[in-house]
Amino acid sequence: MPVQTLFLQISKMNTGIKVIDDAYLSSVDYLDKLLDNLSNCSLYFLIIIETNKNERVKRMLQRKPATEKLLLLGVDGMDPSLTSKYVAQGKMPNIKKMMERGASGKDLVLLGGHPTVTPPMWTTLATGCYSNVHGITGFWRSSETKTRDYIEYNLDSRLCEAESLWNVTAEAGLRTLVWHWPGSAWPPTSDNPNLMVVDGTSPGSVGMAVATVDGEFFVGANVDIKELEFAARAATDAVAPCVVENLDTGPKESGPMGGSIAETSFESGMHVIVMSEGQQTTSMTEAPSDVVRSPIKEPSGWENAPKGAKEFTIMYSKGLLRRPCLILQNDKGVCDKVAIYKTKKDAEAIVVLEIGVMARQVIDEAVKPDGKRYRVNRNIKLLSLKPDGSQLTMWVSSAMDTENDSVWHPKRLFKEVTENIGYPTPTTMLGNQDKLMITDVMLDNWYTTADWQSASILHLIETEKLDVVFSHFHAIDLQTHMFIKHLAEKEFNRLPHEAYEKFMEDVYVQTDYYLGKFVHLLDEGWTLSVFSDHAQVAPKNDIQWLGEICGVNIRIMEELGFTIMKKDENGNELPEIDWTKTKAIAQREGFIYINLKGRDSTGIVDPADKYELEEEIMTALYGYKDKKTGHRVVSVALRNRDAVLLGQGGPHAGDICYWLAEGYNYDHADSLSTTRGEADTSVSPIFLVAGKGVKQGFVTDRIIRQIDTAPTWAVLAGVRMPAQCEGAPAYQIFAQEY
Repeated sequence: MPVQTLFLQISKMNTGIKVIDDAYLSSVDYLDKLLDNLSNCSLYFLIIIETNKNERVKRMLQRKPATEKLLLLGVDGMDPSLTSKYVAQGKMPNIKKMMERGASGKDLVLLGGHPTVTPPMWTTLATGCYSNVHGITGFWRSSETKTRDYIEYNLDSRLCEAESLWNVTAEAGLRTLVWHWPGSAWPPTSDNPNLMVVDGTSPGSVGMAVATVDGEFFVGANVDIKELEFAARAATDAVAPCVVENLDTGPKESGPMGGSIAETSFESGMHVIVMSEGQQTTSMTEAPSDVVRSPIKEPSGWENAPKGAKEFTIMYSKGLLRRPCLILQNDKGVCDKVAIYKTKKDAEAIVVLEIGVMARQVIDEAVKPDGKRYRVNRNIKLLSLKPDGSQLTMWVSSAMDTENDSVWHPKRLFKEVTENIGYPTPTTMLGNQDKLMITDVMLDNWYTTADWQSASILHLIETEKLDVVFSHFHAIDLQTHMFIKHLAEKEFNRLPHEAYEKFMEDVYVQTDYYLGKFVHLLDEGWTLSVFSDHAQVAPKNDIQWLGEICGVNIRIMEELGFTIMKKDENGNELPEIDWTKTKAIAQREGFIYINLKGRDSTGIVDPADKYELEEEIMTALYGYKDKKTGHRVVSVALRNRDAVLLGQGGPHAGDICYWLAEGYNYDHADSLSTTRGEADTSVSPIFLVAGKGVKQGFVTDRIIRQIDTAPTWAVLAGVRMPAQCEGAPAYQIFAQEY
């Protein structure tokens, strides 16, 4: 066996082993005898070889794992500051148990990377390198073939330029599951049979991007409503469906996030120019929902309508599919239930709803405009019902295709989960400063996801004999997007501050409930890690016209003279960039692109002038002040080459990378990862490890960075580091000295 170099550093020279010539060292016989000797003596040794065909040497070179089982519990948007507060108040007992049995950095803080948004940071967590290395720089990426106002969807593993830790663990023989890791998990990047992957194409819930057939909506039924009708984007609160005055059934203006994700491929791209407040991502907190309004009347044409019942109709798929319903009385003559039927001839209802109870996994149909029908599952909740049956309000979730296994690898996992646990749950995002929408619907629906997801992962741990699980849960991020800005005292707040505080507390209590589903594994030899990609802030001041999560921001760049819009013959502004006059644009989270000759098809700036123009833009950004406070709104602006200092830059970032100043942020994505906000909010991600292999109840003074997570988990699992890993293991938290 050829061995180029064999070094022995012997700490105790009591074995009589002698190092002799290379030819003898190269012989298999000697190597075997040497290994036998080393296994029976107290030695510190280092073996460096060019080949590891000898299986005994290979085994000796492998790092001994600190734990046999590793469960990574990622929670998108989880804030260490809020978590610490709720733990101290006794509202997160499961996190407290993990803290007592684990280790973390000071205040649970993980020093986050940039940009502070989902796909780049989940990719950093998995690879141990920053976005300038792995190449995922946002939810969207700038098109390389079209104009700069065209962005392309970025949650695609084929765009990632770094190796993920799950490929390493699978290669090392560890049975590995990657569960809904958004950014660089799907499609799988290894065909190793030890690797299993479920989704990763979107945030929200499993299958949201590929299996959603029909959007969510409210139903308002009333004896005063005369005709059945579908009203697009008409409900601004959960009571609105019952209001019949001033009915406007016309579609409302939709911003870039307004379209149904079910109608958009996750590989798609689009032209997005953000010109008005209604187009900003921040407007989704007030986005109205679709509504079905139905008359309530006496039953007609039913074969089995019970005495005292009343009928109404709901419509699925924007009115393309109808279902007859009965309002039912109890034995005291009080209306307290609603039954939904497929037809009036059916004896059995599809589902019977009780007031205030979420009906889960309701199996029915949905239809697309082309007429194609799908077997789907929905969640439905009867929110209110008058005792006399004269008025009711219902919420109907998005519909999920029960046969779509397109983001499950291997596909048998889909059958295993759906037959034993249930179908993937729908995602919901509701706000409008309305308690029914936020708490009774959105929060309650996320409990269904918490139950389904935890049960699914635990089931697969048993049936697939898993060693390592990478998991992601998006409940905090999507829910708090819908109300976090109201935690700051703003003139547009309609509720007392305590109401928004309660919304936030509820979400963290829910997250603790979800994490609690896995705590028992600590007693079964598992090591658990809780962490996030970023958190979110409630900004004190007005949100600026920079840093929009998708598309091109116009207003500030227009005001500074770098972006010019076209105008019609009457001088009215058109939603189209005048590339013949535009020197630069602000695109996506925090990138500015020079309209450069020779690189961009629209380019007008000579490459020789690029440096000076960048200087002019950065000077203008630093000098731009908020109209109300008079303070700067940009904290840092760097050339692409300098942004490497903050983990950004590279070929997939803009010519300039900038970050908004604290207090002027959306809630994340546009700021430094150390940014703080009102009401104890911050952008910092969280990090905690508990169980076998780590110290108990330990807090290290070391700053643990986001790129340190992958190598830390690698040491725990006893595997090599991912190929492009830049971080270092947080060895201070390990039980074993390193």
